[in-house]
Amino acid sequence: MLKIRLARAGKRNSPFFRVVLTEHTAPSKSGYKEVLGFFNPISKEFKINNLEAIKKYVSHGAQLSPRVEKLMKTNNIAL
Repeated sequence: MLKIRLARAGKRNSPFFRVVLTEHTAPSKSGYKEVLGFFNPISKEFKINNLEAIKKYVSHGAQLSPRVEKLMKTNNIAL
């Protein structure tokens, strides 16, 4: 099953996350299929690069992680 979740990509004490499409059994830091956006928790910036791709993957059975779903709701991004 595919999942859309966060993968950490920042340095120590400077977190930065990518919104990625990955297999649910894959480790969170490696093995993702596509980068769909990013989240910077320091500046509270959340951006989705390709919303149409997320809609397509969700319609084909991919699931959003709870954190990504919450970020999309707080930033008024509807599927």
